[in-house]
Amino acid sequence: MQFNFLKSVLLLSTLSLLTACGTGGDSGDDSASDGSGGDRTVSVLGVVVGEQQEKLEAALAPFEEATGIDVIYEGTDSFATLLPVQVESGSAPDLAMFPQPGLMQDFARSGDLQPLDEFLDRDTLAESYSYDWIDLGSVDESVYGVWYRASVKSLVWYNPNSFTAKGYEVPTSWDEMTALSDKIIADGGTPWCLGMESGDATGWVGTDWVEDLMLRTAGPEVYDQWTSHGIPFNAPEVKAAFEQFGEVALDSEQVLGGPVGVISTAFGDSPKGLFGDAPQCYLHRQANFIATFLPEDVILGEDVAVFPLPGIKEEFGLPVLVSGDVFGMFNDTPEARALLEYLTTPEPHEIWAGLGGFISPNKQVGSDAYPDAVTQQQAVILANAETVRFDGSDLMPGSVGTGTFWSGVVDYVGGADLDGVLEEIEDSWPES
Repeated sequence: MQFNFLKSVLLLSTLSLLTACGTGGDSGDDSASDGSGGDRTVSVLGVVVGEQQEKLEAALAPFEEATGIDVIYEGTDSFATLLPVQVESGSAPDLAMFPQPGLMQDFARSGDLQPLDEFLDRDTLAESYSYDWIDLGSVDESVYGVWYRASVKSLVWYNPNSFTAKGYEVPTSWDEMTALSDKIIADGGTPWCLGMESGDATGWVGTDWVEDLMLRTAGPEVYDQWTSHGIPFNAPEVKAAFEQFGEVALDSEQVLGGPVGVISTAFGDSPKGLFGDAPQCYLHRQANFIATFLPEDVILGEDVAVFPLPGIKEEFGLPVLVSGDVFGMFNDTPEARALLEYLTTPEPHEIWAGLGGFISPNKQVGSDAYPDAVTQQQAVILANAETVRFDGSDLMPGSVGTGTFWSGVVDYVGGADLDGVLEEIEDSWPES
């Protein structure tokens, strides 16, 4: 589907009608939509910078050309700090591209973010998104967000050449994966590559593991209760997920370098053990973005491939853990509405998909939009997911999700008592 000429004409007509009627919203710049012939603009703040920003701007270019609206995008590494300052000072951008739904939901509850239901209701959005994604962009049954980019986290990376040489087969169940790990150890190898070091963010790799295991052992309903503090952090279900992670991370036979290696190895370096004439490890659980850290001579689909992290309990199927970027609206202007409507169509998703480094949550985007077989497979895994849940640490209060949860999982791998770790995280949860 394309953002075709007819749709652009209809949008321009709508913009003219709305501005003539004086319903341009409070954009902070009356010249943009007062019907006096001023340039129409929509301002956007987001975390996408550098090469990725160039790809985003390429995806928005057809919208600008079709409508005559100038998209003024500002990318920043300090999004979570800068946006509240702009909102507080009355200079909020028209749209913000949030890297997680938690912050978006905070602004929705405070009344700063505008609901989208008047022009993008749930039934309309359901043509492009599953209800899991719509729910992630909603607060109290009102839609506040349009999803644009997704990261698929529930992936296991492996080297097909190494598998072939050893006669290993891709597992389709947790029992099969456990049997494969045992076979690798029996053959004198190490099953898992795993590194958690990430500077000030050290620990997020471990929290991703725990979140994936929570979905597979406790299920999505308990997962939702956990991330919203409906159950305590030291609940039995949470402890069980940590312990299952520990079966890999604490076992020197299971993971390259043992627990010390897990803590000290940079996450971007950890998959390098998959390659070479004598692989150091054979499996690596990580999100799709790890592809940018692979050695330059590694060819996707030839030297490396993926399979979905298998389910554990049959009743919970094959859930997929994700992160992503969602657009929310601070200033209800015709230009902002038009851009959000464009973002629900396949075209901006297909453009960035074709440029690489992007997976779309829009279900109208076919796998042929992606440039290589591995990315196509990741997109299919996301599209076919029975359950989609967002990264739990990003949904929790910052003092927990990117604080004690991150540090706690490092302490656990480092040998700390698990009950004490979980109690400390629970005690850090802010009082409501």
